[in-house]
Amino acid sequence: MDLYQHFRKDEQPFIDTVLSWKEEVERSYIPKLTDFLDPREQHIMRTIIGNHPDLILKFFGGYEGAERQRAFLAPFYEEVQDSRFQLILLEAKFPKKFIQLDHRDVLGALMSLGIKRKKFGDLIIVDDIIQIVADEELAIYLKMNLTSIKHANLSFTDKHVNSIIVPENQWHERSGTVSSLRLDAVLKEVYQISRQKASEGIVKGAVKVNFRVVEDPSFQVEQGDMISFRKKGRSKLIAIEGKTKKEKWRITTATLK
Repeated sequence: MDLYQHFRKDEQPFIDTVLSWKEEVERSYIPKLTDFLDPREQHIMRTIIGNHPDLILKFFGGYEGAERQRAFLAPFYEEVQDSRFQLILLEAKFPKKFIQLDHRDVLGALMSLGIKRKKFGDLIIVDDIIQIVADEELAIYLKMNLTSIKHANLSFTDKHVNSIIVPENQWHERSGTVSSLRLDAVLKEVYQISRQKASEGIVKGAVKVNFRVVEDPSFQVEQGDMISFRKKGRSKLIAIEGKTKKEKWRITTATLK
């Protein structure tokens, strides 16, 4: 199918899933609510559904700008309100004076419970507060089982999604050129390091693209890709703007400060 040519080979299973959702909604006229999708999956779904005249596609992750969001695909006449995304916000406090918790700690605790990453959305840690956006069906299970992280005892309670503490993420954009769209070349530009150090980090498994570890320095980066480099932070390729007269790629990237 020509559609596959626009995406990476390892994304074909997800493409097939989106196509099956589309066909199901078209055939049954019953809306489809997905699990939480990462930004790349959201991009793929938007591309496939496009401006379909008979379907409506909406995303919501609890607040504007949420990284992980659920998709609601429905016949065009459906009214899509936030309540239809079936989200729950769970909140707990921890004694910040005695223990420090970060995103990795909370994520690890959730995964250790056997909960798949697609079943919960953004994790927000601000001061002594932890907030988890999740599928509302998980609420009781989480409140019963997620009672401690590291040495902090926790008691999660339900909150309305309007109570989300919206993260103040600051993305700093910059334009530059790269010799190619290989991952090592893009990392060199984004993090201002040598290409050798970029390659070493990739081979050691320290780099993720769209939340998946990539160990091949020649991996081709595409517009919209999210990148994380252990101990160096997160970034994204916002735009690929063509080539210069010297056959270099002009790109716009952003790093999270």
